[in-house]
Amino acid sequence: MTQTLICPSSLGAGVSSSMETLSLNEQSHFRLRLPTPPHIRRGGGNGHPPPFISASAAPRRETDPKKRVVITGMGLVSVFGTNVDVYYDRLLAGESGVSTIDRFDASMFPTRFGGQIRRFTSEGYIDGKNDRRLDDYLRYCLVSGKKAIESAGFDLHNITNKIDKERAGILVGTGMGGLKVFSDGVQSLIEKGYRKISPFFIPYLIPNMGSALLGIDLGFMGPNYSISTACATSNYCIYAAANHIRQGDADLMVAGGTEAPIIPIGLGGFVACRALSTRNDDPQTASRPWDKDRDGFVMGEGAGILVLESLEHAMKRDAPIIAEYLGGAVNCDAHHMTDPRADGLGVSTCIESSLEDAGVAAEEVNYINAHATSTPTGDLAEIKAIKNVFRNTSEIKINATKSMIGHCLGASGGLEAIATVKAITTGWLHPTINQFNPEPSADFDTVAKKKKQHEVNVAISNSFGFGGHNSVLVFSAFKP
Repeated sequence: MTQTLICPSSLGAGVSSSMETLSLNEQSHFRLRLPTPPHIRRGGGNGHPPPFISASAAPRRETDPKKRVVITGMGLVSVFGTNVDVYYDRLLAGESGVSTIDRFDASMFPTRFGGQIRRFTSEGYIDGKNDRRLDDYLRYCLVSGKKAIESAGFDLHNITNKIDKERAGILVGTGMGGLKVFSDGVQSLIEKGYRKISPFFIPYLIPNMGSALLGIDLGFMGPNYSISTACATSNYCIYAAANHIRQGDADLMVAGGTEAPIIPIGLGGFVACRALSTRNDDPQTASRPWDKDRDGFVMGEGAGILVLESLEHAMKRDAPIIAEYLGGAVNCDAHHMTDPRADGLGVSTCIESSLEDAGVAAEEVNYINAHATSTPTGDLAEIKAIKNVFRNTSEIKINATKSMIGHCLGASGGLEAIATVKAITTGWLHPTINQFNPEPSADFDTVAKKKKQHEVNVAISNSFGFGGHNSVLVFSAFKP
């Protein structure tokens, strides 16, 4: 006989609805693998295991200032520049950052456009000699990371005198790593032989180097590594970084994602996957989540990074608290290499787990920053998953940042987390543009075409990646 835990009522009716389609054994497995809510995770005392969850258990948010996680800084590199406020203003204006690629000759490709960053400068953040050597994914990481630290109230030249450097860490991921460094190295090997491969080939290729170089520059000696889970990378990093703080490993973490894939091999690889839109005649309308005529995603690039701190640490140094990270979750569809589950089960389970981790009831959520890549199957699978969790969607607004900046792969979650936090702090939601012929099943308020004023109670931000990697982050306004 298999013993199972009773699902808490805070998960909402979506759980029972999803479970009706599962066998008894599958239901048992489903229940057992749900993470324990934070308010009972510490056990029953005297070394005893935690009690079983009762069906009437109400969600409870973390109250310990050592374990509450707040956002004190944000930094980015985007198609709209490197200023967070300008970035969000242009999103609110419904401006598309998608254009024809001119970084290289893309005329022979079936897709010839993307969210290409132009006029990027690292001046003041990376010295000229290193700047010329670095892959763009590293340049974007260093600039956005340092800007996030500045926005958190630190002087870049006097950081480690203000905090315990052994309790400050960095967790910045990338889905693709040093793609241009790799491409250039292979070309050198083929055309000129191994002696012409740069000595920086391996260091600037590997995905952990963004976190490493940022740690070196800032002097942070705490947890430092990288996670690579395709397009879910940023959320995985933010989730893991927050848990380092909750577990007492760190007081402060710099976390997010960075990506620079718009080069010939990057474009060609996604063309070969048949994942990209081919709307070359009108690139700015190519990214159209939840539109019947969507034909694939639009490749973007950039970096988005948050500074996370324990509430106790932030208050001790009188930090500018922007918003609160309530919780998150990660899991895997275990279904297909590139396609999501059509029933949305993995995603709905991840959303439910994130709410449980946050101590939030489904009814409290009234804004979702969706993954919404503008792919035929992915958009609808996400909508189905959301409906499995939130039975009453009349109060929920949902939008798609990718409709304007494209899909920035491993950096997308970081850039969208920043958009989510800005929605909380400004009271304005950016529009989802290019909503010409909406899918009937996407019967939410998608903030179509024009920004809307909306007081966000609790927000979630979704990111999913090739391999079936799912991730959800939960945010709210900070309330002492």
